[in-house]
Amino acid sequence: MRPKRIVRDGLGWLRAFLAVATRPALWWVALRQTGRIARERWWRRAPFLPLPDADYLRFRLETAYGEVTAPRPEDLVGYLEWCAASAHSAHGRRR
Repeated sequence: MRPKRIVRDGLGWLRAFLAVATRPALWWVALRQTGRIARERWWRRAPFLPLPDADYLRFRLETAYGEVTAPRPEDLVGYLEWCAASAHSAHGRRR
């Protein structure tokens, strides 16, 4: 069986990217989360981008949407807002 391609929905990925790009308050959160899910030593293998492991991303998208497709922009923004709120809340508890 041939694995499903993750980049199948290029326009959907562009919409998700633009949803974050138009919200500067989420840029650092998005970068932090990208770093957290990036495959190990991503800088050593082409395409030299901090991308998640394909199997991990395929699993997350399929469990979220029932198929391997781009995330909905509102879901990605909501997730990043939740990450920001969680980080802010956790930072306050450490004091």
